[in-house]
Amino acid sequence: MAINASEFLKALEEIEAQKGISKETTLQALKEAMERGFRKQLGGDDALVKVEIDPEKGIIEMAQIKKVVKEVEDDFLEIGLEEAQEIDPKYQEGDDFIIPASVEDLKKATALSVKSVLRQKFADAEKAILYDAFKDKINTMITGKVEKVDERGATVNIGRTSVFLPRNQMIGDERFQAGDYIKLFVSDVDGGSKGGAHIVVSRSNEGFLRCLFNEEIHEIYDGTIVIKAIAREAGERSKVAVYSPDPNIDPAGACIGPNGSRIQKIVGQLGNGQAKEKIDIIGYSENAGLYIMEALKPARVVGISFDEEAKTATAIVKDDSLSLAIGKKGVNARLAVRLTGYKIDIKTETEAYEEGFAFQSYEELAAQEIENKERAIMEARAAAYENNAPSVLPGLPEGYVAPQQRVYEDESNVELNEALEEASEKEEIAAPAKEEKVSIEQKPVVEEKEEVVNEVKEVKTTTSLEDLEKSLAQEANKQKAKSSQKGNRRKKKEEEEEEESVSPVGTTGPRMSIYTEEELREMEEEEAQEGQDEEEDVDYDEYDDYYDDDDR
Repeated sequence: MAINASEFLKALEEIEAQKGISKETTLQALKEAMERGFRKQLGGDDALVKVEIDPEKGIIEMAQIKKVVKEVEDDFLEIGLEEAQEIDPKYQEGDDFIIPASVEDLKKATALSVKSVLRQKFADAEKAILYDAFKDKINTMITGKVEKVDERGATVNIGRTSVFLPRNQMIGDERFQAGDYIKLFVSDVDGGSKGGAHIVVSRSNEGFLRCLFNEEIHEIYDGTIVIKAIAREAGERSKVAVYSPDPNIDPAGACIGPNGSRIQKIVGQLGNGQAKEKIDIIGYSENAGLYIMEALKPARVVGISFDEEAKTATAIVKDDSLSLAIGKKGVNARLAVRLTGYKIDIKTETEAYEEGFAFQSYEELAAQEIENKERAIMEARAAAYENNAPSVLPGLPEGYVAPQQRVYEDESNVELNEALEEASEKEEIAAPAKEEKVSIEQKPVVEEKEEVVNEVKEVKTTTSLEDLEKSLAQEANKQKAKSSQKGNRRKKKEEEEEEESVSPVGTTGPRMSIYTEEELREMEEEEAQEGQDEEEDVDYDEYDDYYDDDDR
């Protein structure tokens, strides 16, 4: 059968533009629909038929197929070899015998059947397309335009298709009008439903509130703050537990914002009903007791007793906070139970004391929490210190050594001398350093020093005035000789320093002094002491008194 090719192609393009179904998909659907209708017209679903469509030429070919056999067992599916060869001698046993047919031969009932099948094929194609388009949007927010509103809910157009928002999935007593743009949370996409893909949307779902927090609070969007749990009764109250791995960030304060600006933006999007939904921002804690006490806000909880294994807890509240802890119609207590996963009983402070009920106070739990955090910080620092090695620290160049593990070696005489000078200021370091640097020329000086000490001791034991005078005279002569010797040494040192300042030709650098800095300093101290000893007057009255005592 020949058809208008241009109009046929134009129809295919319109279907593709309106429904998003490609030309190939449409042609395949049309072919399968015609085959099913033609098979039904022949009177058997097992009949072999063939339909070929050429959109470029505008030709549709239809035919029934029978198998060529020697002996016919089912004339609906088979044809005898002799009969086939009578029509065309080319047929052999096992060939397909083609019986051409025309689209015009299709009955009206068959045409209606083709139309119904084609509609179903289009619906299946749309379903597959919608499923592919929305399967990645599960647990996300989309925006749609309200098309129709009734007592059951609202029909919302979301682009390629429309979805139905039931009344029980709306927020409180909110109302919409046709033409309103609203936000929807995609909670599920069912690709196996009859009549097309079924997209489940909601505004009362907890995920809707989570998406609003992601949109309005950038710390949650970038992961600085994490939403640990949400418990919600849409239109009444919601509780959101937040946590930050950064100890310098207050997660609850960041979500509330300055003067409550951030949380008010979120509340403003929770329906247009008369009663606004309230949101409690809860600081999440690993300590179950503190977490439950926070979850019961705005009630003032003074203490708690809980069992982590049994997941049960008894909260002690101020006498005037019992109604707040329970909430309107029990909503606050229910949300706290859903948020924490604990079965919570509530007692007033007076009841607890009268019953002798034992519980932990908020202050005690807070102190434990601080202690645990400090311990965790210290353990983390200790682990980081122990692992501070090139093979452990990531991102460091190969061969890197931590500062506390580095060993510095002096490579120049200048650095060595500076280290020795600093060491000489401490007794325990100065003595060994001096012994290593003592030269041969120092030994006479040390011996002379010891000799003087011995001579002084002998003076104290002198029993004759004449011997004492001789001793003093000898000591004075020695001191003069020593002073002269020191002067010669100093003069020699100055000459050597002058020679060092102007190096003769052929030398490679300054000459090394034969005296260390320590020795020169001792020389100066001895000269100063000798000058003082020469100026002191000898008191002979001491000796007169001594002899007077002997005469007596």
